[in-house]
Amino acid sequence: MKKYYDITGTSGVTSYETDDESITVEFNHEAVYRYTYASAGKPAIEKMKRLAAEGKGLSTYISTSVREKYESKLND
Repeated sequence: MKKYYDITGTSGVTSYETDDESITVEFNHEAVYRYTYASAGKPAIEKMKRLAAEGKGLSTYISTSVREKYESKLND
């Protein structure tokens, strides 16, 4: 996974990984969630990818827009 740049220094996101139709996000070096086109929709995933690359706003977007729309929690 790539380290999340976090330009504000306040994000709960610590790393992420993308592929063609998904993004996997790690929060606080603990919880890891996979969001996909099927679970959250293509527009949301593409926006999450952009925010992840920019290093700003990903955690806020997840908490306000996609919340529980993850496909799986990977570290259960």
